[in-house]
Amino acid sequence: MKFRVERDVLADAVTWTARTLPTRPPAPVLAGVRIEADAQGIINLASFDYETSARSEIPAEVAEPGTVLVSGRLLAEISRALPNKPVDVALEGTKVIVTCGASRFTLLTMPVEDYPSLPAMPELSGTVSGEAFTQAVSQVTVAASRDDTLPLLTGVRVEIEGEKITLLSTDRYRLALRELTWTPATPGYSAVALIRARTLNDVAKSLGGSGSLVNVGLSTGAGLDLVGFEAGGRHTTSQLVDGDYPAVRRLFPDATPIHAVVATGPLIEAAKRVSLVAERNTPIRLSFTDGQVVLDAGQGDDAQASEALEAVLVGEDIAVAFNPQFLLDGLGALGTDFVRLSFTHPNKPVEFTGQESLDGEDDSSYRYLLVPIRFAG
Repeated sequence: MKFRVERDVLADAVTWTARTLPTRPPAPVLAGVRIEADAQGIINLASFDYETSARSEIPAEVAEPGTVLVSGRLLAEISRALPNKPVDVALEGTKVIVTCGASRFTLLTMPVEDYPSLPAMPELSGTVSGEAFTQAVSQVTVAASRDDTLPLLTGVRVEIEGEKITLLSTDRYRLALRELTWTPATPGYSAVALIRARTLNDVAKSLGGSGSLVNVGLSTGAGLDLVGFEAGGRHTTSQLVDGDYPAVRRLFPDATPIHAVVATGPLIEAAKRVSLVAERNTPIRLSFTDGQVVLDAGQGDDAQASEALEAVLVGEDIAVAFNPQFLLDGLGALGTDFVRLSFTHPNKPVEFTGQESLDGEDDSSYRYLLVPIRFAG
């Protein structure tokens, strides 16, 4: 095998392909990236850990076709550190020689025949705007659990019905729901899948570039349940999480007699300042009265802080307390100038939705439900 490729093209492709490599691979070959050069001038790079696969294609000047397997993390580090010149890669015996300008690296190869076969990309189910997909995933994954002892809650439930996709996630303390449209490959397409939040977040960031379209394929009920994503010559597949996701939609209240509207940016900044005195696991309190909301944290002999902001309140006065980080996660995910907080009771979950103006309608395409913390007084 022997080929020449541009440094930036190689570095981007190797870094993207190697990003999901396991830190403790169950087999040594799974720490590798497979490089396949074909006579048509295409280099295929691939990684696989039996759960997630990644493949990327890049153009190159191929002098000799061939396939090798080398350490993915090492190749990624080397390719990023090379000078900005064309890179020559050649197989010599059992070693791969990487030459770029005056730099020369020798990498040991691994037995490519021991490398597992990558799963095929599932048949196309539909196409979604990369920009909308990236935003939607970032809004929902903030509420996914990071506790691997509850694997179901580390996933995002994806419900597809015709041209609508609904994403849902919860860690038992908050719940996020986002709806977006897509173009199904067949009219009336319907499916439900549970995808790891980490995988979904990584795919959305790396494939959902501005203006691009992301092809999505779902394969369920055919032995191996897979989801696949493809954009810009990059493909990734992941096994779906197995199990029945809890019925979380019913947690959203049917009616909310009290709601308040606050400018999102100032509320985020005030919450950050006030939470500086909030000790670990202590809440930040929000007290809503006509025309304002007062944020405060700390009590007794501890450090204390408070700040007042303008707010529009509809209904009776109400006070709630939140985990500061969960509050900031929800506010930061909204992406609108104003936030509407809808209440049923001081101790019942509070629904966050976005508004473009102070007296406008709220946008229910993204909903963030946060369980308050009980506090004395």
